[in-house]
Amino acid sequence: MSIEKEAEVIEKAKAGDNHAIRQLVDEYAPVIFRFSYNICRNQDRAEHATQETFLSILKKLNQFDNRSKFSTWLYTIVSNHCLMLARSEKTRRTVSLDDEEGTMPEIPVEHWEHDPEASVERADLKTHLDEAIDKLAPEYKVIFVLRDIEGLSTEEVSSITNLSVPAVKSRLHRARATLRNELAPIFNEHGDE
Repeated sequence: MSIEKEAEVIEKAKAGDNHAIRQLVDEYAPVIFRFSYNICRNQDRAEHATQETFLSILKKLNQFDNRSKFSTWLYTIVSNHCLMLARSEKTRRTVSLDDEEGTMPEIPVEHWEHDPEASVERADLKTHLDEAIDKLAPEYKVIFVLRDIEGLSTEEVSSITNLSVPAVKSRLHRARATLRNELAPIFNEHGDE
């Protein structure tokens, strides 16, 4: 949807046009669900966060003032819902971010496209990466997902999370370092074969 078309649809949705609201839901539901899933790592929680996000959007749509991109505003809302969900799960296990940093070796990818064994290894590595991301503290996971998975700029992440750019960079650095530490044994194991 073009920026002009999006602005028109948003204005109609603010006026209560159900068709316009449906257009916004159809356009952004997959994005919000994907982001929620990347944070929550659980389909039920991601669906819950997506639903809560859309309820918030419907309640707060008149507060959207076009000073930022609509998607940035949405990420702000869904980030808050995901953080609230994560904080409510007091029994979740997280990785200490005070561990010393390690280094993650390069992943050789040149033969993955045609090598069935490499395809199995790639799936295995994805599973390990998903597990490592799941262990991140929620505040770090949101930053990592927004920046490294969703591909948003540091400035956009700063706006979404209401953190300074240096704070975003610091949390991203710690999240990446934690993931390197979590994944290093796996890469060392594959390197010894």
